Amino acid sequence: MDRISSEVEPALASAGAPPSRLRATAVKVTVSSVPWLIIGGLLWAGLFIKPQPVGGTVQPPILERRDHFYGIARAPAEGIWVAGSHGKIVAIDSQGKAHALQTPTDQTLQDIAVWDGGRGVAVGNEGVVLTTSDAGRRWTAVEGVPRSEVANKLTRVRIAAEGKAIATGEMGALLFSKDYGASWARLRDEEDVAWNDAALLPGSGLVVVGEFGRILVSPDGGSSWRTPDVPVESSLMAVAFRNASEGVAVGLEGVVLSTRDGGRSWQREKLDTQAHLFDVAWDEANQRWLGAGALGTWIKAGAAATDWQSGRLDERDLAWHTRVLPVGGEVWLTGANIGRWDGQRWLALGR
Repeated sequence: MDRISSEVEPALASAGAPPSRLRATAVKVTVSSVPWLIIGGLLWAGLFIKPQPVGGTVQPPILERRDHFYGIARAPAEGIWVAGSHGKIVAIDSQGKAHALQTPTDQTLQDIAVWDGGRGVAVGNEGVVLTTSDAGRRWTAVEGVPRSEVANKLTRVRIAAEGKAIATGEMGALLFSKDYGASWARLRDEEDVAWNDAALLPGSGLVVVGEFGRILVSPDGGSSWRTPDVPVESSLMAVAFRNASEGVAVGLEGVVLSTRDGGRSWQREKLDTQAHLFDVAWDEANQRWLGAGALGTWIKAGAAATDWQSGRLDERDLAWHTRVLPVGGEVWLTGANIGRWDGQRWLALGR
């Protein structure tokens, strides 16, 4: 500022201006120059001063609070794999330690299944299908999966020996693979119904459950279909069999159905809860049926599937669960959270 004044004042003095006017004019010129000096300094700093990073990159946790994991399967070695939000597949060992498996999608995955030998398949939103042949080290997105112009969410995948798999979903999606998920074909034409689950029975039998209490049965791998009478109209969400004849289906509003003839006829079983039920599984090691659903609900019954009981995993935890996986003496559940239940104590990961 002093330098500007010293340059301006002599110039005005030589023009005959009085000293007071000289000083006032010099101040005005000086003040009007300050913003330009600031702008020039900022431009210089932007051009020539490079910011340096401070500290390290913050890595988000593998299991984030916002995540939901809809599918679960036994891992090829030990522990489990879970699949869910943002294309995540996470391996969890028997101690509860988790690490992420890299996938080529950010679409939410709805289910996952694993064959012996390290082969696996996962399905999800927008008809995405992923496969692995090396125990999860690399996942590949499958091309050419049959698609609808209306909706393409695949909600469940079931597998059987020799690379067989069946996937169910929106708009009547009922897709079959016999090469470990590498290629898929429709078993039925597209229709306005969601098929929520399917069971691959010994031989070539299929049982499919879906919206509005609908059930399909095929004795020959989908070449022909029967539609048995069903005693409910609630949507059925899951089905499981313990052999070629005896099975259980569960659904909304606390519905439990049983069959003893491979799905040709169904009976409703008594259950003291109206909570929505989303999954059922046969626990071979302990010879019992297990299921789960909304509000932390669990259900169980003996092999005959007639003596059903229900309860809450933990009165403080009202999370919903979409999958049940018996492992030894415990049960893994996944959905709004992931945890283990030993019949007495519920232990959610992250608590």
